[in-house]
Amino acid sequence: MTVTRTETLPVRSGDDVVRVRQRVRALAVEIGLGLVDQTKIITAASELARNTLDYGGGGDVLLETLQAGIRKGLRLTFEDQGPGIADIAQAMTDHYTSGGGLGLGLGGAKRLSNEFHIESTPGSGTRVTIARWK
Repeated sequence: MTVTRTETLPVRSGDDVVRVRQRVRALAVEIGLGLVDQTKIITAASELARNTLDYGGGGDVLLETLQAGIRKGLRLTFEDQGPGIADIAQAMTDHYTSGGGLGLGLGGAKRLSNEFHIESTPGSGTRVTIARWK
């Protein structure tokens, strides 16, 4: 697999969440994802950017376009230095929330992605990586 483009965006405000969605859409279109796949990756990115802001206190997202043979993909890595997640298994359960949300963000993002990986250390932050392939 080859990374064909890399860029990093800040996630420090609601406006940044909007910018992340817009950039993910542009990259998804650029690599040729169909409308359904575009919608899935944009929705997952929006959820994870919002989590990065609301629960992680802000952070960054690394956007990468990928090439694996004839396949093209988009990988997004959201990282914050927030309080972390004490129990990832519980956090992945639908309707669990540590705040006032609906508790669908992490599990929903996983269902909307072809690949999903989460790492978190209490007191050190969280990193969530998702990918969608054409």
